[in-house]
Amino acid sequence: MLSIRRSLTLAKEPKDSFLLLRNLQARFVSTENYDPPFSPLSKPTKPPKEKKKKKIKTQQDQSSELVNKPKIPVISDLPFDFKYSYSETNPAIEPIGFREPKRFSPFGPGRLDRKWTGTSALASPEIDQSQWEKERARVLGEDLTEDEVTELVERYRHSDCSRQINLGKGGVTHNMIDDIHNHWKKAEAVRIKCLGVPTLDMDNISFHLEEKSGGKIVYRQINILVLYRGRNYDLKNRPIIPLMLWKPYPPIYPKLVKNVAEGLTFEETKEMRNRGLHYPALMKLTRNGVYVNVVGRVREEFETEDIVRLDCTHVGMSDCKRIGVKLKDLVPCVPILFKDEQIILWRGKRNVEEDIVTLSNFDPPTMIL
Repeated sequence: MLSIRRSLTLAKEPKDSFLLLRNLQARFVSTENYDPPFSPLSKPTKPPKEKKKKKIKTQQDQSSELVNKPKIPVISDLPFDFKYSYSETNPAIEPIGFREPKRFSPFGPGRLDRKWTGTSALASPEIDQSQWEKERARVLGEDLTEDEVTELVERYRHSDCSRQINLGKGGVTHNMIDDIHNHWKKAEAVRIKCLGVPTLDMDNISFHLEEKSGGKIVYRQINILVLYRGRNYDLKNRPIIPLMLWKPYPPIYPKLVKNVAEGLTFEETKEMRNRGLHYPALMKLTRNGVYVNVVGRVREEFETEDIVRLDCTHVGMSDCKRIGVKLKDLVPCVPILFKDEQIILWRGKRNVEEDIVTLSNFDPPTMIL
């Protein structure tokens, strides 16, 4: 109490006495409900959000949705079988097994009116092939003049063209046909750049692109193609192309390289394989390269040699086997070994016998003195 009285006597101004009283209140008064100065205020509560009213669809909106939504199952009148790849499959070779059940269609369950056989969705036999050819001729219209072709090619052949589709080792795939029609919405032509194994046979690529899309190739330079849509192309009347929802597993085909080559014994086959591995490589192929000249080079080499080695380092074993399958039919030849990304090709027994016959029937020219 003495300290309090002493402090009161020392206070000379009302301001000092006020501060002193506040100090005493802080000491003796309960602070349970006391809010000190500069304490953070409680955040203001946000007003509750108003619930959005659901938009009631009118009869006109419902009818437009029915028009835009595709009907299931999709019915397509295209006269060819639907496959994942058209240029990289050989219908003459039948698979010996499948990696997934045939009931798993890549078009989705119940989304296509065609039955999936494991490799393709077969077209209906009622579809008329001649009708499709007439419609294709009508869409193409009259042939382009030289000036029109020159102008079209100059517009789409350059590498900076925005209307471009890259064709890889899958070749001409089913969904690529739909991509081509999507580019044809705003452009008269589309530029197609081909790389990898399909470039071994550019004629095959050109054939399937024209047949499956209905267009016409107006320019071809090494691995670059320009595909024209036609004079009378109508976007609203374009063919219906159902999309594949996933890539199907490839089936199991017969073994390409046999233990004993046809026409040779086991020892002869083994000797040829060892000799081929020590042969100088005819060509060195790169990954996703352009293989347009490979078939011609192999044919020329087989005129003097019976074995050819192709160096496919960094290409990959899967692509090596694809290259061997194509060369077997295009050259023709017999693949006898795939090892360490090296392809050993033998020209075959028949070609040797044909060369002997041609040499025996060869008459040297007579010298004129």
